[in-house]
Amino acid sequence: MTIHNTIYQVDAFTSEPFKGNPAGVCILDAELSVSRMQNIAMEMNLAETAFVLPVKNGYKIRFFTPLAEVSLCGHASLAASHILYETGMVNIHEKIRFSCKAGELIIKKHGNWIIMNFPVYQLEKIGISSEFKRVTGIHPVELYRTDSGWILALFNNEEEIENLKPDFSLMKNSKFGDLIVTAESDDQKFDFCVRCFAPALGIDEDPVTGSAQCALAPFWKMKTGRNDFVVHQISKRSGILKVSMKDERVEISGHAKTIFKAEMYV
Repeated sequence: MTIHNTIYQVDAFTSEPFKGNPAGVCILDAELSVSRMQNIAMEMNLAETAFVLPVKNGYKIRFFTPLAEVSLCGHASLAASHILYETGMVNIHEKIRFSCKAGELIIKKHGNWIIMNFPVYQLEKIGISSEFKRVTGIHPVELYRTDSGWILALFNNEEEIENLKPDFSLMKNSKFGDLIVTAESDDQKFDFCVRCFAPALGIDEDPVTGSAQCALAPFWKMKTGRNDFVVHQISKRSGILKVSMKDERVEISGHAKTIFKAEMYV
């Protein structure tokens, strides 16, 4: 039986196994059809699986949840970069250039940290409707729409976010099916905390969400006037990110840990 492609599972935004956010990374030797990539993502059954294809001057990368393709995924980008560096496909002193549906992503390594340069999401403040409380059980302090499809909600404190128990069946078909919730952190080691829910994409709660920082970094800069943040995602698995605003872009830094490698026979 012929082996076609290699696939990895990587825990992103953590240096410890079984924490952070697991992602699939499939290194391709040729283009795959959208239906094949979607089926592989369904088989992996992770929040996202990244498909990486070497091309001239870099790599093409696409991201799939178990239900749909998404334009950008931070933790799967980190996982893919980790594999390219760890396997020696890319020298640790070189940058990685990914081409994806959200544009160009530039990745570099600094010590044990992988630093990703991502676009900024624009924010538009919106009114707080009764539907928000119906699907989440609580009123936010402020509510914003992003140009990426996320809704961002600011809460009073970390306790409110930690105790949040959304109704995912209601949320999935509402306008809050992709929701970021955030507040100042109660832990002095961190600047703000966050949880992310995406039942509209088949992910009730995402353990650690790199792409959300494209909205969170400019949001917290607007609130504090600062550019640099240490972020705690307080999901069950939890994760830590370093985030900075750089020339109207967002730099997101994290660690990753390879869990397994497999060969695909289909």
